[in-house]
Amino acid sequence: MAEESQRSSAAEIPVTSNGELDQSPEMVFMRAPYSGGPGALNFSESCVTSSNFASTTEGIIESGPYKGGMNTQPNSGAVVLSDDLKNPAMEKLDLVRKWSINTYKCTRQILSEKLGRGSRTVDLELEAQIEVLRDNKRKYQNVIKLAQTLASQLSQMMQTQRQLGDAFSDLSLKSPELHEEFGYNADTQKLLSKNGETLLSAIIFFISSVNTLVDKTIEDTMLNIKQYEIARVEYDAYRTDLEELNLGPRDAVTMPKIEQSQQQFQIHREKFERMRNDVSVKLKFLEENKVKVLHNQLILFHNAIAAYYAGNQQQLELTLKQFHIKLKMPGGDSPSWLEEH
Repeated sequence: MAEESQRSSAAEIPVTSNGELDQSPEMVFMRAPYSGGPGALNFSESCVTSSNFASTTEGIIESGPYKGGMNTQPNSGAVVLSDDLKNPAMEKLDLVRKWSINTYKCTRQILSEKLGRGSRTVDLELEAQIEVLRDNKRKYQNVIKLAQTLASQLSQMMQTQRQLGDAFSDLSLKSPELHEEFGYNADTQKLLSKNGETLLSAIIFFISSVNTLVDKTIEDTMLNIKQYEIARVEYDAYRTDLEELNLGPRDAVTMPKIEQSQQQFQIHREKFERMRNDVSVKLKFLEENKVKVLHNQLILFHNAIAAYYAGNQQQLELTLKQFHIKLKMPGGDSPSWLEEH
């Protein structure tokens, strides 16, 4: 009796002998007044439990969702994008992550080499050729600088000679007693100035050709050498990383890292070998081109200087014709051959 008094009347749900809810008009009528009570059945749920009642011994009565008198609304679920549609922001983030990892590894490798703790891959023959090229580049740049100084001084001397020739000519006209003497000196200074213009054109052509060799041909090879050195640092960085992983334990956690490191090491080794072969080929062709260019330019420079100081005007002009050099006329408004090319 005490147990029955604790039960709420709303919790008494009659069922048939088959365990189904009694849907007779009397039972429905008896349940109607309690539809708004705290223990009332909520037919919008998929099941009804006895957790709202005082007794915990009641079972679970499962019933279908109540659909009567309700307007069904269309389901508007979240749109799931395919994995094939990549987000550009994620791609950029991934590139930044890879760049950061690569930069860290390379920086660590460079520091370890400078501190004497890390090892580096060295191709003795190729490194020797690169060092010779760098030394030659510095020496060629010094030759260009000295030749430019010579051309500047020669230009100033030519200007002085022209002014001196004009002064001698004026004195020749105003001094009848020294007419011939002033006239000889005026002609000599004008001839020297004219030959100087021819020599200056040869020197400028020499400077331009050697400068092209240094700033374009050699510099292009130096860019390849820089790329080769970067590839070498990356190769050594990933090689060191793989060696450190191989020295550690091999378990389920480290094996994927070792395999990934092995793949990165293989990629950078192939890149390093490819860049090394490219630099070797570049150095070979550069050496052939350098010999050919400097051979012609050194002959031009020697013949022009020798003819100028020997006073051989015909040989000096022949030298310019041999190398197809246009003579720069003094005081002309037209651009020089250097400006035209």
